[in-house]
This record gives sequence, C-alpha cells and structure tokens, in this order.
Amino acid sequence: MVKQRVVIITGAVGGLGSAMTKKFIKNEDIVCLLDISQEKLNIAVEELGKNAKGYVCDVTCEKSVSQTIQGIIEEFQRIDVLVNNAGIQYRAKVEDFPLEKWQLLIDVMLTGVFLMTKHAFPQMKSQKFGRIINISSVHGKMASPEKVAYVAAKHGVIGVTSVTAIEGAPFGITVNSVLPGPVKTPLLVKQLEDLYESEGLTEQEALPRIAYPKQAMNRFIEATEIADTVFFLASDEASAITMEHIKVAGGI
Repeated sequence: MVKQRVVIITGAVGGLGSAMTKKFIKNEDIVCLLDISQEKLNIAVEELGKNAKGYVCDVTCEKSVSQTIQGIIEEFQRIDVLVNNAGIQYRAKVEDFPLEKWQLLIDVMLTGVFLMTKHAFPQMKSQKFGRIINISSVHGKMASPEKVAYVAAKHGVIGVTSVTAIEGAPFGITVNSVLPGPVKTPLLVKQLEDLYESEGLTEQEALPRIAYPKQAMNRFIEATEIADTVFFLASDEASAITMEHIKVAGGI
C-alpha cells in the first residue's frame, strides 16, 4: 500500500464524516471530502489544511458521482480508500411516510453507496488495491418503528457490501460495513430534541424511544470510535478482513 493514501469520504462535513476526515488527515493521507454544501466544504477544508480537498458531489446523481470520481483520478492518479458515509433521517409511521421522503433516504444512503462504488471500482481494480468501508447502522440488522426507509436502506447497504466484497476480492479490494449504534451526531441530537419538545422526555427517557434496544454499555458511542474502526479497516492490518459487518454499538 502506498504510504500516503488517497481517501474519499462522502457526507464528510457531518458528525461522523468530520471525525473520519480528521483521523485520516492526522495520518497525513490526502482526504477528498464530498458533500453537497460548498460553504461547509470550504470551512472544513480550511480547518483541515493542505491535505484536505473539497468536492461538491450529489451522491444520488450518477453524473455528479462520475465527474467527481474522474476529477479525483485525474488529480491524484489513484483511489485507495472509499468511505460511503452520507446519511439523512426522517421518521414517520409506514402509512404516513411520504413517498418522496422514502425515495430521498433510499437514494442518499443506498443508491449513493452503489454509485460511488460503481465508479470507484474500475480504478481500484486497475491498481489491484482498494479499501471500501460502508457506513450502515445497527438498524442494518434490526428494525425499529417510524424508520422504514432508514432501516430498509441500511439493510441494503449490507447487501451491497457483501456483493462488492465478492467481486472485489480477486483484485485486492476489501469491502466491509460498519454498523454504528447511538452516536451523538447532529442527526441523532435532532431526534432527541424533537422528543424533548413534543413529550418533555429526558435524554435517558428519549433514547429508548428512538428505538435502540437495551445496550450493555448504556452510553452514547463517540464519533471518534467509529472513525477508529473505519481507519483500522482501511489499514494493512485489516488486509484479510472483507465482507464483514462490524457493529460498534456498545453491546446492542
């Protein structure tokens, strides 16, 4: 593996994305931050320094994905690590779930993983090396109410991971998924705040309502703990690990 890797992270300016970019930047890798907000990318790149490169990319649009991937290849001649992290949330009962919200969540969190992998795969195959880490969720192996699109997408990510792991193995490409538990990112905080306001629940009362089952550690997972797992899966030390779906969830 090359010493200085070229790393692509989608949803790079969010809570998990930020923790992961900082981890790879600390290792002096070149990190390509992908997000839909130019303003947020500019702020993040300025903070992270010269090894951070920002790219506006809509992971739901094949043309946007293709152009972004080709631009990165033209600039750096390789892609070593791809982290598919972009995610959003919307909660409603099945009968009340708007079709447009269903489609949006599926497009961002499942179709986006497929498109990014589809267009990064040829370069990784040609260089006979690659690490792909897809961010699923504990909801990729369980279900909870009012999250039909999120749960469906995260289950789907595990399926995409397994298929691409089989296809990538002969070319030195490993593909794994990470399944975070309750990480206190802005996405989760918004859900907690909604329950505070609507029902007056405390954080401890609200967390089970967001439909996490009993957790052995009884605490939030830190974004840095997810970043550490992703970083390990991208390393030489994880060269024999592929088609695995690893929970980082504190015992859920």
